[in-house]
Amino acid sequence: LRDNRIELVRASWHELSISVSDVSLSDEGQYTCSLFTMPVKTSKAFLTVLGVPEKPQITGFTSPVMEGERMQLTCKTSGSKPAADIRWFKNDKEVKDVKYLKEEDAVRKTFTVSSTLDFLADRSDDGAVVSCRVDHESLNSTPQIAMQVLEIHYTPLVKIISSTSWPEEGQSIILTCESKGKPVPEPVLWTKDGGELPDPERMVVNGRVLSISFLNKTDNGTYRCEAKNPIGRNSTEYVLIVHDVFNTLLPTTVIPSLTTATVTTNVALTASTTTSATATSIRDPNALAGQTGPDHALIGGIVAVVVFVTLCSIILLGRYLARHKGTYLTNEAKGAEDAPDADTAIINAEGSQVNAEEKKEYFI
Repeated sequence: LRDNRIELVRASWHELSISVSDVSLSDEGQYTCSLFTMPVKTSKAFLTVLGVPEKPQITGFTSPVMEGERMQLTCKTSGSKPAADIRWFKNDKEVKDVKYLKEEDAVRKTFTVSSTLDFLADRSDDGAVVSCRVDHESLNSTPQIAMQVLEIHYTPLVKIISSTSWPEEGQSIILTCESKGKPVPEPVLWTKDGGELPDPERMVVNGRVLSISFLNKTDNGTYRCEAKNPIGRNSTEYVLIVHDVFNTLLPTTVIPSLTTATVTTNVALTASTTTSATATSIRDPNALAGQTGPDHALIGGIVAVVVFVTLCSIILLGRYLARHKGTYLTNEAKGAEDAPDADTAIINAEGSQVNAEEKKEYFI
């Protein structure tokens, strides 16, 4: 071996060592060590040299790309031995559907490897990072990577956002037109029912925002927001319906089916009344929020108790008067029917005042 890159490291009767610097593919082959004895003894070894792949390059990208166009990106590397492996990634997510091509250089016994990524450009790919990674055993687990940032142009995407979901008369409403596109869309155009805004004093446009103050029924209609850029234009609509304030029903209180009201009344003959009432307060469903009114259930219960006590008192008094109604005769009046005069009647009366003992009457 006669080469300046080959250096003798150790030489003795038992060992002979050499080193090869700046190894190239031409150094690959069979090496023989001979010991000149009688007979001569030899030992052979085959040296394999790995071909390190060159840094990959991505071709086929033209900026910018219009949405819907087909893109074909090719990643290529050469000089690898054995053939290197190429993998594609989009935003760190591997893409599997690719084409792989391997070509061998017969002279150098190395390989040129290429891979093609084919897809339709979409607005979601705008700003995405596409990377081509080359893996090879000579790289010691440190792959070589080439990257390309995608730039996709697309028509505006338009959306209207309302400040309220229930517009009423007298209120104000703000409609915001969100438009996203590349290049950035021009200022949006607001129209109503296919024409210009009818009341510029109440309908004020500030950039992408439409403000309408003091709403009324004449504001009902379809409002359109249109945005455009050099790629194209797009629009969306919002139907405005102004509601009457008086027809607006606030959420009512749902009364459970098991809700009960109990009124207990105890009446004594002394006309004293003890009343205990337990009632569930029920809100009037037609009452507006924030207004407080009388508890109709409680008032009704009190009126019922008063009527009931009055009726009981009248019935008891009537029964009492009925039992004590009649004609009361004194002892002096007994026997007066057949007497010719008053003196005779007094003498003939039973239990006259002379012989009868004194009696008393009590009115209960």
